[in-house]
Amino acid sequence: MSRFMGILLALCIALATPRTHAAEQQATILVFGDSISAGYGIRVEQGWVNLMAQRIAQTGYGFKVVNASVSGETTAGGLGRLPHALDIQHPQILILELGGNDGLRSLPLNGTHDNLAQMIRLAQDRHITVLLIGMRLPPNYGERYTSGFQKLYADLATQFRVPLVPFLLEPVALKPELMQEDGIHPTGPAQPMLLDTVWPRLEPLLKPAAHH
Repeated sequence: MSRFMGILLALCIALATPRTHAAEQQATILVFGDSISAGYGIRVEQGWVNLMAQRIAQTGYGFKVVNASVSGETTAGGLGRLPHALDIQHPQILILELGGNDGLRSLPLNGTHDNLAQMIRLAQDRHITVLLIGMRLPPNYGERYTSGFQKLYADLATQFRVPLVPFLLEPVALKPELMQEDGIHPTGPAQPMLLDTVWPRLEPLLKPAAHH
């Protein structure tokens, strides 16, 4: 009986090992953003990040998606969290969607720029592909500040040679019916449009990163 159990145990280990190894090798996308990516005010399954995970599974790219977005996060808070998140998740792709809360608080643009730059460097130093997602501010923040805020994303994309989604909320920001009452967060029905805004920049990164 003990010999039989030993053979059975060995067989179970042999069967389990390839699956474990495959799981360890599965490529990861880490989404690192604020409330827009965390799905504030909507059901989790409605959010664009969850929809992205579904589309990736349907298209067979083989990534798992980890959403480490936190509502209210600033770039300073993100910079403090990112090293640990990278250590834990070991992503092949980092989707960086931060800065909106800096802008809404009128924080200095050079600080926002420097924090995002440090996060991109942290990822690139680990050979992680970065997709930068930009935001824009309402005009009531003043032309100088809003234009400078918009420009910092383009400058970072050029400096670090990373793909950029200029404005995540482009298709919905001026459509009140697709925004929640606060005028800041998109509704559930708006989420597929956010995914469609990100996808053209993301998809070209999937195949090479999957074989990283």
